[in-house]
Amino acid sequence: MTEKVKHTITIPENLAGLRLDQALSKLLPDYSRTQIQDWIKKTELTLDGQLPKSKAIVIGGEVIVIDAAIKEQHPWKAQAIELDIIYEDETILVINKPVGMVVHPAAGNFDSTLLNALLHHAPELQKLPRAGIIHRLDKETSGLLVIAKTQNALLNLTAQLKARTVTRIYQAIVNGLFTSGGKVEAPIGRHAIQRKKMAVTDTGKPAITHYRIMERYRAHTRLKVQLETGRTHQIRVHMAHIQHPLLGDPIYGGRLQLPKGATQPLITMLRQFKHQALHAFELGIIHPVTHQAMSWRAPLPDDMQALIECLRADVPSFEDDDYDDY
Repeated sequence: MTEKVKHTITIPENLAGLRLDQALSKLLPDYSRTQIQDWIKKTELTLDGQLPKSKAIVIGGEVIVIDAAIKEQHPWKAQAIELDIIYEDETILVINKPVGMVVHPAAGNFDSTLLNALLHHAPELQKLPRAGIIHRLDKETSGLLVIAKTQNALLNLTAQLKARTVTRIYQAIVNGLFTSGGKVEAPIGRHAIQRKKMAVTDTGKPAITHYRIMERYRAHTRLKVQLETGRTHQIRVHMAHIQHPLLGDPIYGGRLQLPKGATQPLITMLRQFKHQALHAFELGIIHPVTHQAMSWRAPLPDDMQALIECLRADVPSFEDDDYDDY
């Protein structure tokens, strides 16, 4: 049965100047911009009583009325894919996602995702939006994710995310050396030209990333990174923004840089490490039923641990900022 959607929304003044579909994407984050544009095309949405176009520019104060239907989708299939389950009870599930696993089916990745695996492990998740997935990790980022198993848990954990009370701490290895910890506070939105990329932009959503030094190597630094907000690619974009991109990042990392005089094992390791060195190693929530604070840690994946050992073994003999470009 097709799900009906009914909303009456007043456009706030702080969104003045945006296209209608852009403004509604911000106001209705549970729906894709494609879905919103489809409602506009099908005249299932009015602006001050008129039928608008997606490109209409809002000025603030307009009243939007939506009486629409969500596109029916074929149910995602359950697949017997092994899961690294860190914790599970009747209401939540905590997973340690491996590098290379996509979280949710999308173009180019319709199966073999975490969602497919979850539906096999807990078929009742078929009844929940996104199979209870609360937050995501990039395909090539490993680490901890919490899944809701009931509607009440889904609402509770989503509220915790919005209130910024979920603890999400990562380990990252970045290019270059830090002298101290700090904070990056810079808004993130879609790249103006390369739409699959994110970027720091004045029109983006607020984004805050905290970091502190865990270990310094000759030309790289291992950081403990804590998210205050949760924007797409946030850590990767923020580190690149301050000229310390994640080691191995194929999108935001730029050209591979090899320290002069690096040992051959390190050179080989750096050339072969083809994904961002990023792992979500600590997760903390308030349990949606018991209301007790809970937290979990997941060990670094083998390839990232091997990278760290190789960096430690690289004997310093040159200045920290002495690089060769490759």
